Amino acid sequence: MTDLHAHPQERARFRSMAEGTAEDWRIIRSVDAGVPLADGVLEQLRRLGEAPTGFAVDRLTHSLQTATRAERTGRADHYLLAALLHDIGDNLAPENHSELAAAVLRPHLPDDLHWMVKHHGEFQRYYFGHFLGEDRNVRERHRGHQWFELTEEFCEEFDQRSFDPDYPTLPLEHYEPLVRALIT
Repeated sequence: MTDLHAHPQERARFRSMAEGTAEDWRIIRSVDAGVPLADGVLEQLRRLGEAPTGFAVDRLTHSLQTATRAERTGRADHYLLAALLHDIGDNLAPENHSELAAAVLRPHLPDDLHWMVKHHGEFQRYYFGHFLGEDRNVRERHRGHQWFELTEEFCEEFDQRSFDPDYPTLPLEHYEPLVRALIT
């Protein structure tokens, strides 16, 4: 990841946005453009492997396993990106991680996959909600939506199955070129 503090750089001069000039915003945009977004996404993904979890695998392994399973069925690159990053919000927003992941991925996914990521948390409740006193059928409020089946299939075939410590899972290095190609 790029360390913005390692080298002196130009900085905007304003102390409130109302004082900003076109030159200030040129500086801000040029610095922002020099920081590869994919680096930040990959860093957040790596952090999933460092967070404590009660699952049989860490969250990074779960994400890699979800993407690996999807890849082995021949899913397209954008689907693989969605599968890999669907839980990227877990560390920062465990209660609404799907929405955070969807916000990060919005500019990089087609509408159907964005909707799938945004709502997969509700769909996953089908598998455990009843054990926690929650409505396991909360996903039913979306039945009839054009991407209901897509999301239901993602959760059934890939997401809910990806907690197996013995599953031969591809490493993050395998997916780095995909992330760098699709997140710009």
